[in-house]
Amino acid sequence: MATAATATKNLPKKASAGIVSDPIADMLTRVRNANSARHPEVRVPASKLKLEIARVLKDEGYIAGYEIESDGVSQSMRIIFKSRPDRTRVISGVKRISRPGLRVYARKTEIPRVLGGLGIVVLSTAEGVMSGRQAMRQGLGGEVLCYVW
Repeated sequence: MATAATATKNLPKKASAGIVSDPIADMLTRVRNANSARHPEVRVPASKLKLEIARVLKDEGYIAGYEIESDGVSQSMRIIFKSRPDRTRVISGVKRISRPGLRVYARKTEIPRVLGGLGIVVLSTAEGVMSGRQAMRQGLGGEVLCYVW
């Protein structure tokens, strides 16, 4: 005779929907994984900061576009990847720099260069989220969110 306690003990544990401690790192990891798996697009939960990062990536030519999709309560963002004529991907790498455990800031004179200028750095400044090139032009520093190359 099985009791209720032993019956529930044998059931497999469900993966929780989970609370992500670093949503930006989660977005960048989803983009990195979907891009390396050659998916045409990826869906991530939407937020204002993620939308701004996607806008910078689109402005700099790393993604083809992004769309916001709402399903009642929550919103998700669909990021559409871009590929070159020889079918290789435009994004070859993404790296999270500033994280909740260790924030990284750059002064306007110390904005890092990614691969000697072949990649971009995404900064969160007082004027909004922008690429390192834009921040240099405007003379702004800020939090270094990620590198994309």
